[in-house]
Formats: sequence, C-alpha cells, structure tokens
Amino acid sequence: MRKFARFISAAIVLLSAFASAQQIDVTVGGSTALSTKNTSASQTYLPPAEKSGLYPSVSADYIFHKNFGFNAEVAVRAKEGLYNGFQGYRPIFFDANAIFVPRISAKAHAEFMAGVGGVRTAFYNQSGSYGQSGSCNPIYANGCLTYLSTTHFLAHIGGGIRYDVWRSFFIRPEAHLYLIPNNTPFNSDYVGRVGVSIGYRFAPR
Repeated sequence: MRKFARFISAAIVLLSAFASAQQIDVTVGGSTALSTKNTSASQTYLPPAEKSGLYPSVSADYIFHKNFGFNAEVAVRAKEGLYNGFQGYRPIFFDANAIFVPRISAKAHAEFMAGVGGVRTAFYNQSGSYGQSGSCNPIYANGCLTYLSTTHFLAHIGGGIRYDVWRSFFIRPEAHLYLIPNNTPFNSDYVGRVGVSIGYRFAPR
C-alpha cells in the first residue's frame, strides 16, 4: 500500500506546483467489482471473472479552473478472493484522472472523469497445496497461478452524483469502468466497480 500512497502524494504535489485549487474534496467509500464470466468453454479451470468483494476506496479531487480539475483514487479488495476456488488473491486499482464537476441543482453536482492507472493483483500461497494435486504447476493446471503478483496498465472512465447532505459533507453514488489490456489472469479485459462514497469539501467555491 505504501507504493499507492506515494502515487497519490506525487500526483497532489505535481498539481499544486502549477495550480491553485478553488476546491479540494476528499472521499472514502465502498464498492464492489463487476465482470463477465466465461460460460461457453468446457475446460475445468478457466480464468475466473474479476468480480464481487468489498472494495474500500479513497480519492482526492482538486478543482482548479471553474468546474475542471484533477482526481486520484485507490480501491483495494478488503478480503482475499478465491481464484478458481483454491488460491487467495487481492487486486488494488489506482488511477489519475481529469475531472469535470458541473452543478445540476442547488445541492447536487454531476461528476465525470477519465484517465489512466494500473491494477496490481497479489496471488497468495503460490507453491502451497491446493486440491488433490498439491501444487500449482503448470499455470491453470489445477486452478491456481504459479506467480506471486501481476501489474497491468488500465484506462478508466467513471462518474457519479455528489449530493450535499450537511455543511461541507456530501454523499456520492458512483460507477467506474476499467479497460485492462491483456488482463490474462482473469476472463475479461473489462472490469466495472459500483458503490458509494462519503466526502468532505475543504474549500467550497
């Protein structure tokens, strides 16, 4: 997690170097992942869908020109998932985005963002005993992977509706879509994430 904390810190420092924020928002939230499952093939151990689980998240928005700004966010699966029912795994999504936050009513703003980032997935017990075979060789032979972790580039789009609930606090239902080229450990290159965040506006416009 230290690497991803440094990722957000570096992004914030870079922005602060050339812009004075009109508005600064921070949020914490929870979401779940959505993806498709392979239902057409007959192999026993196929790459599974990268879905379900609770993903706590943190994000920061810097609005520095009217309704435009910068966003950085991290979402990590809270509890290990089971890869093909045998092997523990945990993905961490992180991305940096351009953001547009137009006002739609006295208390509500829409939020649109697009950017790039990465997903790092840790696989646990890579040489432990799984099932009757007692090993993880070769890849997918008995439903588990033979390497410890993998990192993939991703493109990201997302959006939500932030609604002011009390003073500078707001709530934000949100949805995200990740395109992860060559996401070979899993069935699909597309992963969705839907959830809700609670935020605080430090510098209201």
